[in-house]
Amino acid sequence: MTPSAAVDTWLAELSDQRRLAAHTLSNYRRDLGKLLLDLGAVPLADVQGHHVRRFVAQYHGRGLSGRSLARLLSAWRGFFGWLGERGLVRANPCDGIRPPKSPKRLPKALSVDETARLLTPAADDENGVFSARDAAMFELFYSSGLRLAELVALDVDTLESVLADGELRVLGKRSKARLVPVGSVARAALAAWGEQRSTVAAADETALFVGARGRRISPRVVQLRLAQRAQLQGLPTHVHPHMLRHSFASHVLQSSGDLRAVQEMLGHASIASTQVYTHLDFQHLAKVYDAAHPRAKAK
Repeated sequence: MTPSAAVDTWLAELSDQRRLAAHTLSNYRRDLGKLLLDLGAVPLADVQGHHVRRFVAQYHGRGLSGRSLARLLSAWRGFFGWLGERGLVRANPCDGIRPPKSPKRLPKALSVDETARLLTPAADDENGVFSARDAAMFELFYSSGLRLAELVALDVDTLESVLADGELRVLGKRSKARLVPVGSVARAALAAWGEQRSTVAAADETALFVGARGRRISPRVVQLRLAQRAQLQGLPTHVHPHMLRHSFASHVLQSSGDLRAVQEMLGHASIASTQVYTHLDFQHLAKVYDAAHPRAKAK
């Protein structure tokens, strides 16, 4: 089996057996492509730990972050582990190799006021039916903390139950299903879009959100439309879909203090992934303290 054929077979198994998302598989393919390019004529069976360490050091020297290198090593480690199970390599050369640590960056979230500005339709928006679509998408992002991939994957047959029950069933990472609440403002926006969707959607299209050609909207179009809305509303920062997810988590945590509930709504497998929002919450409290406490700052 050639190296490229081995990569294809492994990724096919990941897709069929573990049901990894297409985006994850694409990242793995790109990371393994880098490995095969760096190896050159070195056979996979001859790869040693010193090869991997050198490659990691080279990528780090080019500015690749510790987080990106961790993902790179994860793909390589999984691939060599799979090769080892089939007797194609004697040992996993990635074992024991860790990426350099990078400073942890806090997710960027909008303030409550900035979010309200963003979700207010622009007075000069002339996009007609697609303005209703955008309002429904953006309200749903903020109302329920969806990921971009989860939003574009929604089908129109979910709309009736959402409007009736105020709940939405989504498939998250590794096809893990969860129920998320949908607020009244988002439900109203979804109802308005539902009334107009048939005027632009292709007759056989099952997607809830469609683009100009009547087919399922692409993630890139959602990103562009949200960035354009933020510009029209004069927000001082670039806004992307995940920022609305961060804002949802931060604002719910500020109001409720219930970290476990936020974890469930976001679909995080580990509470450690959700705890980053406690830092954002503390930043909010610190600002309130500085503004309100008479001895918070030297006069």
